[in-house]
Amino acid sequence: MWKQTYRVCLCFRRRFNLRMAEAPDEIKRLFLQYSENGIMTAHHLRRFMVEVQKEEGATREDAQAIVDSLRELRHLNVLLRKGLSFEAFLRYLFGDVNPPLSSNQGVHHDMDAPLSHYFIYTGHNSYLTGNQISSDSSDVPIIKALQRGVRVIELDMWPNSSKDDIDVLHGGTLTPPVQLIKCLRSIKEHAFVASEYPVIITFEDHITPDLRAKVAEMVTQIYGDMLFCPEVECLKEFPSPESLKKRIIVSTKPPKKYIEAQEIRVKEIEKQKRKAETDEEASGKESSQLEGGDSAAGDSSESDEEDNNHEELPEESEKAQRDVVPEYVRLIAIHAVKRKGGLKNYLRINPDKVTRLSLNEQKFEKAVARHGKDTIRFTQRNLLRVFPKATRIDSSNYNPMLGWRYGAQMVALNMQGHGKSLWLMHGMFRANGGCGYVKKPEFLMKSDPDNEVFDPKAKLPVKTTLKVNVYMGEGWYYDFPHTHFDAYSPPDFYARVGIAGVPVDTVMKRTRALEDNWTPVWNEEFEFPLTVPELALLRIEVNDYDFSEKPDFGGQTCLPVWELRRGIRSVPLYDHEGEKFRSVRLLMRFEFV
Repeated sequence: MWKQTYRVCLCFRRRFNLRMAEAPDEIKRLFLQYSENGIMTAHHLRRFMVEVQKEEGATREDAQAIVDSLRELRHLNVLLRKGLSFEAFLRYLFGDVNPPLSSNQGVHHDMDAPLSHYFIYTGHNSYLTGNQISSDSSDVPIIKALQRGVRVIELDMWPNSSKDDIDVLHGGTLTPPVQLIKCLRSIKEHAFVASEYPVIITFEDHITPDLRAKVAEMVTQIYGDMLFCPEVECLKEFPSPESLKKRIIVSTKPPKKYIEAQEIRVKEIEKQKRKAETDEEASGKESSQLEGGDSAAGDSSESDEEDNNHEELPEESEKAQRDVVPEYVRLIAIHAVKRKGGLKNYLRINPDKVTRLSLNEQKFEKAVARHGKDTIRFTQRNLLRVFPKATRIDSSNYNPMLGWRYGAQMVALNMQGHGKSLWLMHGMFRANGGCGYVKKPEFLMKSDPDNEVFDPKAKLPVKTTLKVNVYMGEGWYYDFPHTHFDAYSPPDFYARVGIAGVPVDTVMKRTRALEDNWTPVWNEEFEFPLTVPELALLRIEVNDYDFSEKPDFGGQTCLPVWELRRGIRSVPLYDHEGEKFRSVRLLMRFEFV
C-alpha cells in the first residue's frame, strides 16, 4: 500500500512542477489546435501524431493506447473521461512512449553485406577495471561491455606465473591477472544478451606453442558450435553479420612460425612457377625446331608442370610447419597483419584475401593525413582497428569520429573510462536498434571509374539543415540531492546542443542560463547545416552555471542524426558514465529542412 501511495505522491509532485513551470507557447498553441474545450480525444491525438510528429502510419488504436496508458493519472483530474487534459498531454510528450529514436524499429539496416561494410562496437583492453597501469583485470568490465552491446572484446594473453596456464593482463604493468578461461566463459554467458549479432574476440598473443594448444582446447570446448571456423585458410571476403548470428569469431595475428612457413611456401610456389614457365618456353622452342612432332610431347610437358607444382617443400618450411599449432591456427577466422615498411605499405590491398590491420591513434592520424583515400579504399574490403595510444594510462580516449570518417570499422575505446569520446561512441551505436553493427554510409564503400573515393576533407554542399528546438527539461529534482548544485538555491541550468561529424559540420551552441529553476523552460531554436548528415551525431549536455567555478554537470546524450524522429520528442539524459537517469529528460523538437 505504501508503494502505491509513494507513486501517487511522486506523480503529484511531477504534475505540480509541470503546472508551475510556464510551458512553452508553442506547446500550448498545439494543444489548443488539436483539442476541443480543453480535451484532446484519441481522434485529435492521432491527427497530432500524423501532422506534427510525422508518424504517417499512426492509427486511431495507437492514439487510444496512449490515452489508456495515462489512466493512472485519472485520480489527479489530468485525464478526462474522453481524452487528455493539457497536463496529461504534456506528460505524454515527456513520456517513454515518445522517444527521439524509434523504439519499435529494431534492427533495420541491411545486415547481409560483408563485415567490412559496418562500424562495429569495439572495446580496448576490455578486461581492465580502471587505469592501464595498476587496475584489476576482471571479467566484470567484459560483462558490462557485452550488456551494453559491445561486439568486439580484446584479451591480452600471457603465461601465468607457473607457465602452465594462460592469464589475461596488461603486459609490462602492475595490473593483477584474471584467468583466460574465466573471461571466455563470461563471454559465452553474456555474448548475446544485448544483441544476437556476432561477437569478435581479438587475442593479443604473448604465449608459447604449448599454451596455444591449450587455448585452442579451451576455446573449442567452451564455444563448440558457436565458434565460427572458416573452411578455407584465408577468407577472400568477410561473411555478413546476418550469416554469423550468435557466433563467436576469433581474430589475432597467426603465430610467427606459421607466417614464416606461409612465406616460404609462397616463395617456393613462385619459384616453381617461374621454373615451369622457363621449361615451357624452352620446350616450345625445341618443339618448333622438330618436324612432324606429335602432341604426346605437349601432354608430357603439362604433366611435368603439374607435378612440379606439388613438389615437397624444403626442409626449412617443414620445420616451421612443425612448430605451428594447427588447432590454434584453425581458430583464427579473421587474420590480423603487421606489415613492415611505411604507411603506404600498411594499407596495401591483397585481392586474394581480407585481413585486419591495427593502428594506434597516432599512426592512424598520420595515415589519414598522408594517405586518406588509401585508408578508405583499404576499409572497403578489410577491417581496420584503431586503438588508444600508450600514453593514455588513465584510460582516457581519442575522438572516434576521426576513425569513422575514414571507414575504420573497429574504433576501439576504453569502455571503463568516461567523457565526451565515449558519449559519442554510445550515440553512434544507439543506431540500428542498438545491435552493435551500424551500416557504413554508401559513399564510404563506393569508388568511381577512376578509383576515386570519398574525401572527408573536401568542401561539400549542404545536404540538409537540422532545426532543433530546446523547449524545457525536468527530473533533476528527483534524481539529484537538493543541495547538489547549490547549497542554498535551485540550479541555474543551461543546455549545450551541437553536432559531432565531419569538421565543417562540427559545432556546439548553448542556451541562456535560467536562474533558480528545477524545471527550466528555455524555448530556444538552433539550426545546423549538414554536409554529411550520415556521419553526424547530435550532442546534448545540460550544466548548472557557476560564474566562479567549473559548471556542474547535469546530464548528456548523443543521438545519430540520420535516425532522429521528427516532431516533439522526450530526450532522456545520461550521467558521466553513460548510465541513464531515472527521471531527467528534455523536451525537444527536431525538423529537417
